[in-house]
Amino acid sequence: MCDDNHGGLARRALFVTGAAAALTLGSVSFAAAAEGGQESRTVRGTLPPGSPDFVYVPVEVPAGVREIKVAYTYDRPSVPAGTTGNALDIGVFDDRGTELGGRGFRGWSGGARTEFFLRADDATPGYLPGPVREGTWHIALGPYTVAPQGLSYEITITLTYGEPGEAIEPVYPPERAKGRGRAWYRGDCHLHSWFSDGRRTPAEIGALARAAGLDFINSSEHNTHSAHAHWADVAGDDLLVMLGEEITTRNGHVVALGTDPGTFVDWRYRARDNRFGRFARQIRRAGGLVVPAHPHATCVGCNWKFGFGEADAVEVWNGPYTPDDEVTLADWDSMLVASVRDGRDWIPAMGSSDAHRDPDPVGSPQTVVLADDLTRRAIQEGIRAGRSYVAESAKLSLSFRASGGRGEHAGIGERLAVGRDTPVTVRLEVTGAPRCTVRFVTDQGVLHTSAPLPVAGAGVVEWRTTPSYAAYVRAEVRHEAAAGPIPGPLAAFTNPVFLGR
Repeated sequence: MCDDNHGGLARRALFVTGAAAALTLGSVSFAAAAEGGQESRTVRGTLPPGSPDFVYVPVEVPAGVREIKVAYTYDRPSVPAGTTGNALDIGVFDDRGTELGGRGFRGWSGGARTEFFLRADDATPGYLPGPVREGTWHIALGPYTVAPQGLSYEITITLTYGEPGEAIEPVYPPERAKGRGRAWYRGDCHLHSWFSDGRRTPAEIGALARAAGLDFINSSEHNTHSAHAHWADVAGDDLLVMLGEEITTRNGHVVALGTDPGTFVDWRYRARDNRFGRFARQIRRAGGLVVPAHPHATCVGCNWKFGFGEADAVEVWNGPYTPDDEVTLADWDSMLVASVRDGRDWIPAMGSSDAHRDPDPVGSPQTVVLADDLTRRAIQEGIRAGRSYVAESAKLSLSFRASGGRGEHAGIGERLAVGRDTPVTVRLEVTGAPRCTVRFVTDQGVLHTSAPLPVAGAGVVEWRTTPSYAAYVRAEVRHEAAAGPIPGPLAAFTNPVFLGR
């Protein structure tokens, strides 16, 4: 074993990849070894506060390597209250380089693992199996947060020499399940397995999805598509598995929903780099939807900073309902008002569990989509059109529509094209919501609140208005408030019905 010390930031070079500044340290070299042998190198260094988002350690990989393994540790000193401590993410790029959006990506585990390996026939979850080719590889460090004392790290790289194993041909889940024709389908589009920072296997998630009454799910691991080839055995006639990624930048997270198998979307940029539009277009070219996730989450780097000009939908409700979701709901409602004012397209809302591990429930909340069939394309079209509502579980069902005086009617995500002063009846039928109240929300705000539904949880609520009084109406079903005028947490909500020509 050989040691190499990078020092504070010794032997460094600051360069630009795409638009994001990154730091490249001195390279680590290996000599060719005998067949079947191993060789290790250990490097140490310290990163100061204010380090670039990504620090690359080049590794010169010789010919004849069967497997590369990387293990790392870093210090976690005590910090004053209100000060962030050390957190260091890790991943790797192969001999094809670290270019933004390039082909060199081979895996990312963030802070979920302390070591990983990859070879032709296998890899640690989060990493891509494949040949370990000769050339310059790069270990990618992501100093997520750095304590005032700095972040001291140690990385050990081990190469195993020998003949490579047989490469694995990936098998992906089908894009169609049996379905029920045009119907309402329930899904959860934001889930994490052990292929990023979750603790469940795909098989365990599939079982929980079926138990939650779901018809479809979407694979959305942080900054890696390595799970794509591990869902085929989970999918079935009763469960559609779509493939995607949660692109986890330093300025917010976005779910790529239903991309082509094997699609990788880069995350190494901030809003100031003006690169998000490029990767949003990549998601759509790969057949996916662009869905900003938990836009008002308070974790470091989670709050959405890229704007919504590229969004196909927005995740308004994420996991257990919290004040963050309430803020996102209000923000989304303001976007609806702006779309009416400016005469432009509106952005539909979604909800997902973001489940990682026990006891996180899969399918709470869930997006219920009116689709022509249980296929990737049909589900995406229903989401994009806003023909959907969000419910806390499969126990809760809604039917929401607006009707005019001459038999005209429109459902969720649609427009009731009647004159400005035409009387309109808005009707919500709900089941599975005991003691909940119903609120009808318009561009003026909440204009009608029902009495609590009976303990049986079923009821019908109607309200009458005109398009001149309400440009749109959407429904909220809320649990009883704990106290005072503050509304209770959501049990369900719908996308709007628009009123008027």
